[in-house]
Amino acid sequence: MPSEGRVLVVDDHVEMARLLADHLTDAGYTVDVATSGQEAIAAVRGRVLDAVVCDLRMEQVDGFDVLAAVRQADPTLPVLIMTAFGGVENAVEAMRRGATHYFTKPFRLDEVLLYVQRAIAERRLREENRALRQAVGDRSSYAALIGHSDPMRALYELIERVAHSPAPVLVRGESGSGKELVARALHFEGPRKDGPLVAVNCTSIPNALLESELFGQEHPPGTPEEPRPGLFEVADGGTLFLDEIGDMAPELQAKLLRVLEDGEVRAVGADASRKVDVRVVAATHQELESRVREGRFRQDLFYRLNVVPLLVPPLRERREDIPLLVEHFVAQSRKRNPRARLSGFSPEALAALATAPWPGNVRELENLVERLAVVTVQETVDLPTLQLHAPAVTADAHPLSRAQARLMPLRQLEGEYIAYVVAQCGGNKTKAAEILGIDVSTIHRRERERSGNSA
Repeated sequence: MPSEGRVLVVDDHVEMARLLADHLTDAGYTVDVATSGQEAIAAVRGRVLDAVVCDLRMEQVDGFDVLAAVRQADPTLPVLIMTAFGGVENAVEAMRRGATHYFTKPFRLDEVLLYVQRAIAERRLREENRALRQAVGDRSSYAALIGHSDPMRALYELIERVAHSPAPVLVRGESGSGKELVARALHFEGPRKDGPLVAVNCTSIPNALLESELFGQEHPPGTPEEPRPGLFEVADGGTLFLDEIGDMAPELQAKLLRVLEDGEVRAVGADASRKVDVRVVAATHQELESRVREGRFRQDLFYRLNVVPLLVPPLRERREDIPLLVEHFVAQSRKRNPRARLSGFSPEALAALATAPWPGNVRELENLVERLAVVTVQETVDLPTLQLHAPAVTADAHPLSRAQARLMPLRQLEGEYIAYVVAQCGGNKTKAAEILGIDVSTIHRRERERSGNSA
């Protein structure tokens, strides 16, 4: 399981620290434990962390000291404060000094997990938004949607038309096809680009907690907990991206429909609603029409979300974009892995990539390029290397596979290979030449040669 992030748990009560650490570990996080403030400060200064969960009252070096050390080392690192009921005033003071959240002991482990998930997600979102805003300066914000194919050109044109509308959008497509990139493009191409873009995966949060996560939570008067705004309020003036909307529970679907119709949200436990100005972009890989027929998705919500449908094409329907995608992912991999030597793929390896089924779509291709950048030592990935590290990607019908069964002149093999790539591109010689890295005139010449030899 890939790590969801690295969390430091700080508590001088070892059993409490271990209990919380085990729960976060089970949720997919890498967890470090510090049983004193001194140990925590050393860990903060010596490690790359995504969040800190720290007890407030500890001997000698307390939570305030740890918070100050965190703010000095990394001002953006979320710090969540734990405190007993009687220490709420100090916890509020910690928040004034820059803590992200506080919760009182005893606490529910699932609730702490949600706070950690949200704090890390919000930090990553701020970093992504900052990077995207920098990228928007001199190019389209959806340049990450790489491709010159006809399906992608049609998608670009539709994004341009839809971005300036306030209407909800339903982005549909297979897993890994780039639905979240479309949501980001809609946000940064439209009038809300200076507002927040908030994303939530409806399958990653239990239904019991998703309602308060989306709409907020208010507590009865006299309780120490402060009201917690939901993601609709956080996204006010911007865009809320609801990924995997098809898995939302029916009771939450009804509440979401009211928000879309009235523009108002009511927090859990609240007596009144408040207005929000949020554009909703939803996404799903499921066939919502069938879920409507099965009674698992509200028909009225489906119609409300499907005002503007956007379909992201799967990678197998835009194979001609694969060379551009590979080039982009190689460049990104080199940035993430400065020691990587990979600079590209051979024409044969690119052709094999262009014929693979790609059930995981663009994400699967990106992961493969990243893996090859890490494990290979050569600058150019050739076909044997690709077959070694990604045997499922290589098509068995490849001409080089047939060459193993019978020997043939190199020029004949080259001609068969060119014909094979042209066929895989649906007869489009320009696309085939781009994959092969040759001029299209070479393809025409080789076709004449093969035709003459056949005669």
